[in-house]
Amino acid sequence: MATDRIETEYLQYREVEISVDGYQLKGNLHLPANADSLVIFSHGSGSSRMSTRNRNVASQLEDAGIGTFLCDLLTEREQFEDNKRFDIELLSQRLITITNWFRNHAEYSRLGLGFFGASTGAASALKASVELKCDVIKAVVSRGGRPDLISEDLGKITTPTLLIVGELDFEVIELNRFVYNKLTCPKQFVIVPAASHLFEEPGKLEEVGKLAIQWFSKYFKQARKSKDYAGIK
Repeated sequence: MATDRIETEYLQYREVEISVDGYQLKGNLHLPANADSLVIFSHGSGSSRMSTRNRNVASQLEDAGIGTFLCDLLTEREQFEDNKRFDIELLSQRLITITNWFRNHAEYSRLGLGFFGASTGAASALKASVELKCDVIKAVVSRGGRPDLISEDLGKITTPTLLIVGELDFEVIELNRFVYNKLTCPKQFVIVPAASHLFEEPGKLEEVGKLAIQWFSKYFKQARKSKDYAGIK
């Protein structure tokens, strides 16, 4: 079920509910006029579609003409259950279901798709990309992510992957360096100077946004040239 809230010639905003495992999961869709691509966000544990940090990055993507979908992968009750919040398999399967909803929806099936994952959400995004493969998910960006949580799947990833970590996030830098060395897909590892795990310092989320825009734009463009978008046969 989808309910229109705001629609202008510049930006369509729609609150969406997607049925997953018998639950209705809520999400916020922002689609700029003439957008031909969509980035689905996967939040870290303890966060939600209302995350100010991911909303910051999403607004930058929208300004660049890329659609965004910020969704909750857990119900309000499940968000308080540690066995669900850290269940990467469960979260990745729900992300796959949400992705397939867009692929099978006539209005959105033409869109090229990507994932943006933060913290543990990066692990579920990358695990979902293994099943969906790069012919569906064109690119993945990880912000302060924990892709090491799916170490057994790292060699199976084919989707171009950008790892972004703050310079002051020492432990996560080492975990991402381990992951980077295991990846065999197109990849890049960027350490943002003077940034902490949450990129709370002035201007640091803007740096993340610029890096994400460059990465997604590159691979969405390549997919357009090859006519390899989900909706193009």
